[in-house]
Amino acid sequence: MGFAHLTRQAIHAGTGVPRLWVAATRAGLSPTEAFEVLRISQAALAAAATHGRGVPGRTNAVRHFAWQAALTARFGLDAARAIAAEQEVGSPNRRDSEVDQHNNRVGQAFGAEHATDLAGLSPGDLVGRLVPVALEKWEADELVWVRPH
Repeated sequence: MGFAHLTRQAIHAGTGVPRLWVAATRAGLSPTEAFEVLRISQAALAAAATHGRGVPGRTNAVRHFAWQAALTARFGLDAARAIAAEQEVGSPNRRDSEVDQHNNRVGQAFGAEHATDLAGLSPGDLVGRLVPVALEKWEADELVWVRPH
């Protein structure tokens, strides 16, 4: 990887929270709801780091599934799609972005189908309910990852 590519990756990663906030507000969410998006995103990141590690690609797949399932259940499919799309803008890795989009769609479908079951939970409890589902979907090859060349 060249310096320019590494720089783009660092900038993309370092601007995650502001991009999430902007994406949430552009999707029509209130400041309180945008803050909830940040809380859900943090919970998904932490849960995926704990439960996804040890297998290449699983952490990222679990994170995207749980994140988008939770956002869809909480704010609806349109808002979740808009937030996911804005997060992928400027991604330095096209293949990784395509994988993220696939796992996002799987999460969105689950969140839409199970929104009633997932209603009213705290961000941590919401994501906690989704992690076992994500791991099942990973084992069933419904979630994907970028395999090395």
